[in-house]
Amino acid sequence: MSSEAAGDTAVAGGARYRREEVARAAGVKVRNLRYYQERGLLPPPRREGRIAWYSDEHLTRLRLIDDLLGRGYTVNGIAELLAAWEQGGGIAQLLGVERELTRDWAQEEPVTMTLAELREMFGTAATSQDTRRAAALEYVRVEGDTVTFPSRRLLEATLTLVRRGLPLAEILDAGDFVQTQAAAVADRFVDLFRRHVIGTDGLERLSASQLDHIAEAAAALRPVAGEVVATEFARAMARRVEAEVAALLRTEQ
Repeated sequence: MSSEAAGDTAVAGGARYRREEVARAAGVKVRNLRYYQERGLLPPPRREGRIAWYSDEHLTRLRLIDDLLGRGYTVNGIAELLAAWEQGGGIAQLLGVERELTRDWAQEEPVTMTLAELREMFGTAATSQDTRRAAALEYVRVEGDTVTFPSRRLLEATLTLVRRGLPLAEILDAGDFVQTQAAAVADRFVDLFRRHVIGTDGLERLSASQLDHIAEAAAALRPVAGEVVATEFARAMARRVEAEVAALLRTEQ
């Protein structure tokens, strides 16, 4: 069995991973695994001959360690928190709720190309100033001769508008405006969730059942928030287009 296949193999108790696979899945360096084991943060792997197998539990622990390091915790502090977790302190559940609150809001497929391909795609419609503006709005990342669009959907929408004759500079102006309005809508939804679902105590003082309720509410909010925004925009566009068409018809009379 290949190394990649082994990482996807389900065994009793869940999937199993070789050292490189579990490190890659957790987003950590391979050398960190031994260090975490030496410091007591990570249980040793199960061995079959000369092969060390890591489990889903190891992967969860590595992601938890990485989360805590990103929050500024020291290795010693993480060891204390993990000890509390193993005694039922609920640290893993709390961070699991955080991941539920933050994951899957933006599901985008990035597109990478060279600067030459970018110029060929947009032709004379795009200037270097437009590229800098798009980068400032985070629609594109330029690294040397490589260009990455984080969102294929936004790239395709922009191309459609440009090919219909809209100036790219004005499309970016509209994008800037939409970003501002979208941030305001997001603030409103988050404020409602914060006040009426999480409450004034914050996450760290809530019971396990309350944390489960918040995770379920977060999962339910994602599609609802998107549907509300999409529906209201469609209704607003319908009203605005109808008014514009009526105005144009009046001018023809």
